[in-house]
Amino acid sequence: MAVAEDDSSLGFFPFSFHSAAQWSQNCTASMSATAPSSSFNLVSNLDLQRWQLTSIGPQHSLSSIHFLVQPHCSKGAPCLASPLFSSPAGGENVAKTENLEEGRPSFKWVEVGPHATEEQRIAISNLPFKMTKRCKALMRQIICFNPQRASLSDVLAAWVRIMKPSRADWLAVLKELKKLNHPAHLEVAELALLEESFEANVRDYTKLIHWYGKQNQLQDAEEALLAMKQRGFICDQVTLTAMVDMYSKAGHFELANKTFEEIKLLGLPLDKRSCGSMVMAYIRAGMPEQGEILLREMDELEIFAGSEVYKALLRAYSMIGNTDGAQRVFDAIQFAGIIPDARLCGLLINAYATTGQSDKALVAFENMRKAGIEPSDKCVALVLHAYERENKINKALDFLIDLERDDKLKLPEKLYLWPDSG
Repeated sequence: MAVAEDDSSLGFFPFSFHSAAQWSQNCTASMSATAPSSSFNLVSNLDLQRWQLTSIGPQHSLSSIHFLVQPHCSKGAPCLASPLFSSPAGGENVAKTENLEEGRPSFKWVEVGPHATEEQRIAISNLPFKMTKRCKALMRQIICFNPQRASLSDVLAAWVRIMKPSRADWLAVLKELKKLNHPAHLEVAELALLEESFEANVRDYTKLIHWYGKQNQLQDAEEALLAMKQRGFICDQVTLTAMVDMYSKAGHFELANKTFEEIKLLGLPLDKRSCGSMVMAYIRAGMPEQGEILLREMDELEIFAGSEVYKALLRAYSMIGNTDGAQRVFDAIQFAGIIPDARLCGLLINAYATTGQSDKALVAFENMRKAGIEPSDKCVALVLHAYERENKINKALDFLIDLERDDKLKLPEKLYLWPDSG
């Protein structure tokens, strides 16, 4: 058996072994040869069954695993040899042993090794200068994390036990992980909620639900909501609104409507975001009329929806050719103080063009020009499309001639190409 360089002066005894029995024999022989019998009585004190190694997976062959046997002394008890798992790979090694008698895990926190990749070193060097040392220590562990050596929960548990972080430390780490768009961000956030030092509150769960919603992870969001309730936190309007928004974007109208009704049962005044999310749910479910009704109820309560809600409702009416609905929403947009642009005007023109109402499409086009809005090529094409549906070639030519008189408006040649009747 090849024995590595002697480190006995530091209290470590490295070995390479091919079987547990061989390791036990050589460990006993080496320890007996390097220490007085009065200090170490390993034959009687080393109990291999006392320790359970959980960091070694099937990917490690026995011939390539190295163990560092470190004397481990407890008060009033003889010294024992505790195995510390060490991998030759780069990154930080977190070794885990389990004391079966006490029934609790014991972790070893080891700093980043020299074999960290260049990308990892750059990421570590770019950590904020003002970040505390304990936060940087965890960030280094996460950046160099290797799931084959330990679990992320083990790393966080060791960090909590050794460095006693505060809530501010947790938030600083989560903020940096979000900034880096690190894949472990959500998992760290989940595990943080379970730690007493994090001092979790309702808003922390709401943020987690919101993050899940953005990634369309509905089941994870629902599990987070259930966990929040099990911990005794009461769902408030902000949390339920996040659920409505998530269900709405995912196209689950029934769940969105059910959650919205729960918000009403709270007895609190509805807000812009919850109502807006429900209007969008109606639109995505193909029920723009119901969304418009809710929009009018919001106006009565002096709750003004965002411009994106009005635009979505106008687009829904425009695509199905509902000219009355499109005109109502277009008027409501102006009453709400939203200045129409060429895109919004184009949606109104499209509603008339789709149904072959060329005269009203032309009126909408002229109103846009009178308001000082420069028409786009698409708006012009929509008016021509309305004339095409009614086969009014002469009116289409007159329309183009009138536009040419305006020196500021230069029309592309493709607009003059009338489609073949056949």
